[in-house]
This record gives sequence, structure tokens and C-alpha cells, in this order.
Amino acid sequence: MAETPDGPVGGAPTGGGDAAQEELRELRARIAALESGHRGRGEGRASRHRARSVLAVVLIVLGCLLAPLGVVAAWSADIVGDTDRYVQTVQPLAADEDIQKAVAGRVTDAVMSHLDLPALLQDVAPADQGPLLQKALGKLGDSLEDAVRSFVQDKTQAVVASGAFQRIWTDANRRVHSALDKALTGSGGGAVKLENDTVTIDLAPVVEEVKQRLVDDGLTVAEKIPQVHTSFTVLRSEEIGKAKTYFRLLQLAGVWLPVAAVLLVAAGVLLATRRRRALVAAALCFALATLLLGIALTVFRVVYLDALPADVSQAAAGTVYDTLTRFLRTGVRVVVALGVVVALAAWLTGPGRRAGLVRGLWHSGIGAVRTTADHAGMRTGPVGPFVDRYRTWINWILTGAAVLAYVLWSYPTGWVVIGLALALLFALSVVDFLAPSAPSAPSAPGVVSTTKEPGAP
Repeated sequence: MAETPDGPVGGAPTGGGDAAQEELRELRARIAALESGHRGRGEGRASRHRARSVLAVVLIVLGCLLAPLGVVAAWSADIVGDTDRYVQTVQPLAADEDIQKAVAGRVTDAVMSHLDLPALLQDVAPADQGPLLQKALGKLGDSLEDAVRSFVQDKTQAVVASGAFQRIWTDANRRVHSALDKALTGSGGGAVKLENDTVTIDLAPVVEEVKQRLVDDGLTVAEKIPQVHTSFTVLRSEEIGKAKTYFRLLQLAGVWLPVAAVLLVAAGVLLATRRRRALVAAALCFALATLLLGIALTVFRVVYLDALPADVSQAAAGTVYDTLTRFLRTGVRVVVALGVVVALAAWLTGPGRRAGLVRGLWHSGIGAVRTTADHAGMRTGPVGPFVDRYRTWINWILTGAAVLAYVLWSYPTGWVVIGLALALLFALSVVDFLAPSAPSAPSAPGVVSTTKEPGAP
């Protein structure tokens, strides 16, 4: 067979075919390497997203767990560290009927135990006729004691119902502001005593006032009653001693614990891949955890009253418990209301279909009102275009003002949070009304705006 310079006659060029095969193999290897690299980067990105999501969940859960402890810490530091706040808390107890009845009973028993009835008989009859008088009274001795007790009880009740008792109560609690600190931490002193897990207040000034009333009304034998120190039980529980350490730690934590809880939740939301959804869930969980504290306070009230001894007035003890925990319950309501408001705001400003429907109904309603006003001849003049141009800035300024008002409010309540939210909603509706071109609502429930908001995930 003849050959040519390029190879055998009638055969394919073998060298060129081998080169093509080699190039094809190299090309396939490069494609495989690229696919492997993309797959690796995708797996690495997914792994990082999973790690961020797990860390975000951990931070949010920790913040929610600290939420009720933060409320208790803020309450403990506030009511123990502020004398005026404490006095303001316990001052209404002086006018409470159950407290007055319990105090009157304790003071009457103390006075009667030191009242010398034989000396009283000597005052109403000559000394040589005292035995004859006692013999003549015979079985009326018990009736006489009951009559004297009734007289003392009336005078005592008059004292505790007067302004004098309220002054005594307020001054005593101002002097013994360490009462709550004594109950929760075991520190402090003065007229408040913590013995056998019982917090008591000395009622000696009330006894002295009753003695003076009795003497002024003719029962001069009351002058012989020595100084009597009888106590009124403020708190009594076997768990007080066990809880001292924990409450001391909460008191030292003060306002930093709730701040830490909020920062943990905020960090978790920022780390989440879907921040708006994470914010809604975190706000609701924060509110739920604090709501559980409110439920625990109600349950503990029943357990606490059931564990009291028989000689302690249940009604008075319940009133004291409700008064001391009043601001704590207020704090619970504030956090729950704030959590719900934040969750609703985050949901309503999101791109969800239902949220878009609600916003569409809102803008449609305001648009209808504006159309009616236009037909009636109302004109906004240059205000309308100005509001429309700076709508976003105005909305953010109004939101910031509402947040600032809440932060600067001395002791906000749940109704304050709701009121500020409603005021902000009204202000935003006024902005929407004044702007001549309101944001267009979705044309149908299933149509949702795809515009991405600043900061949205």
C-alpha cells in the first residue's frame, strides 16, 4: 500500500485523532472540577446558613428565657432601691379595710392582755368595797371583760381608720424601707424583723395612740399599760430563706438583665436569614415567656395563702401580696403588650399576602375618606405635596417619637404601650390622608408587592 507524507493512503490521520481525544478528556476534567467547586461552595454556603440559623435560635431562646427574670430584676431593684417608690406602693394599704381589721385585732389583743381589770374595778368603787363588788358581779365577770374588749376594739378601729394611722403607717414604712430588702435578701434592720421566715412590722406606735384615746375617754387604767411591741405580719413563707440568694442576685442585676435579654433577642434576629419572620417569632416568644411569669404570680398567690398559719388574716395577707406585686404585674403587662405590638408591626409591614391585603384595605379606606373630603371642597394646598415627597422620613420620625416617648416614660403600663401604638397609627393615617398619592394597594388578594424594603432579608 502506498504511503504519503501524511500517513497511509486511505486511512484517517491517527495523530490528529489522538490529540482530539486528549483535548476532550481535559475538557471533561475541567468541567467536573468546576462542578465540584460549585457544589463545594454551595455546600459551604448552606453549612454557614445552617450555623447562623442555629446560633440565631439559641440567642433568641436565651433572650426569651431571661425575659421574666429581667422583669423581676427590674422590679426588685426599683422597689428596693427607691424609697419613694416603695412608700407609694405600700401607702394604700393603710386605707384597706382588711388591713385595718387585722391591725385592729392585733392591737386590741395586745391592749387587753396588759389591761388590769381588777384595777379598773378599784377605780369605780372604794378599796374596802372592791371584794364585795367582785362578789356581786359574780358571773358577770366575763361579760364585763367582753364589754371592755368591745370598748377597746371600737377605739382601736377608730384609730386605724383615722388619718393618724395613715401617718403612722407611712412614716413607719418610710423609716423601714428595708422591709422588702429584708424579705428578699435578709439584709437591713430597724423595725422590720425576719425571724422564722416571717417579716413583721412593729405596731407599738399604734398601741400608744390607742392608749391615749382610752385615757382621754375615761379609761384611766390604760395609763398603766407598759410599752407594748406587737407585730403585724407582712410576709410569711418557708421559701423566703431559700429564695434570698436568688433575689439578691436579681437585685444586683437590676436593669442590666432585661437589657441583656433584649440584646440577645436583637442579635438573634440580626443573625437570622429571614429577619422579619424571626422578629415576629422572637417578639411573640418574648411576650409569652413574660406572660408565664404573670401566671406563676397568680398560682403562687394561692399556694402562699394556703400555707399561712391560722392566726394570720388571709384577706390582709392577700392584700399585702397584691400590693407588693402590683408593679411587677404591671411590668408583665408592659412586656406582653410591647411584644404583641412589635410582632404585629413586623408582620403588617412584611411582604406576606395577608399583610398586603390588610394594608390594601387600610389605604383604600383612607383613600375613600380623602375622596369624600375632596368632593366636599377640602384642599391641602402645599402641605399635601410636601407630605407626599417626604412621606418616608415623616413616618420614621413619627415612629422614633413614639419609641422615645416610651423610653422616657417614667413608669409605663400596658395601656401606655397600647396608647402610644394607637397614637402612632393615627399619626400615620393622617400622613396617608394628607399625601395626594397614597401607596397603591394590591389589585387582588393574591397580588403582593415585590419591592424589597430597606433592611429586609
